[in-house]
Amino acid sequence: MKPQDFDVYKNMLYAKSGYVITIDKAYLLESRLAPVIKKHGIANMDLLTMKMRSNPPTALVDDIVDAMTTNETMFFRDQKPFDKFRDVIVPGIIKAKGPNCTIRIWSAACSSGQEPYTLGIMMKENALKWAGVKFEIIATDLSREILDQAKAGKYSQFEVQRGMPIMMLVKYFTQTGETWTIKDDIKNMVQFRQFNLLDPMEQFGTFDVIFCRNVLIYFDQQTKGKILEKMAKRVHKHGYLLMGGAETVLGITQAFKPLEGERGVYIPA
Repeated sequence: MKPQDFDVYKNMLYAKSGYVITIDKAYLLESRLAPVIKKHGIANMDLLTMKMRSNPPTALVDDIVDAMTTNETMFFRDQKPFDKFRDVIVPGIIKAKGPNCTIRIWSAACSSGQEPYTLGIMMKENALKWAGVKFEIIATDLSREILDQAKAGKYSQFEVQRGMPIMMLVKYFTQTGETWTIKDDIKNMVQFRQFNLLDPMEQFGTFDVIFCRNVLIYFDQQTKGKILEKMAKRVHKHGYLLMGGAETVLGITQAFKPLEGERGVYIPA
């Protein structure tokens, strides 16, 4: 792909979503846009680029953004953040708010729903320990298409076998052929909404916990800082922010600081 052609997509993605893609990822661009080309009946990548240079239809732009911003996820991804949620975060919030509190959680950039559904399963598994506590889970993503999959709660054998313990799989899913569907009592615990992290966040109110894991790595430093500072206004003083293992707030914002002894967990500064 010619650099000038690549720039058409790079600039559009940054403007629409804040995502940064570099020329060494041109192969990924072409791979992910192949289904978009087919869906819209476009003959090849060159003709797609021609359309993007003129006045492309909104539906085409949305599909390109969806294709490029959908990230890989899995149930109980990395495990440790969920252990910290159970052992450190929920007890800390209950101590701050009282034993009969409501804990509001935001799963930002939730992709196909594995993270918020994992949290729902954890709540069921610890129901006796957390008796009296109510949980609200808001899960958002930029991609409408991936949110439709998340709302359906349907996963392939490959998707469920990555991270989901077999006993929990049998307990919380129903199987139809090669498809596993999460049961309604878990599905109903999550509210899915389409949302762009570049947009104002006031509509969501405030949260006790924000999961924003493995997504800010796709933004430049300035955009990361703006997103984190907006999130700082959406989290209670007793609340927590969880980020991916390769992510940090250090050198980006002073709105959060690391929770001592807990990697990947941050609290309002």
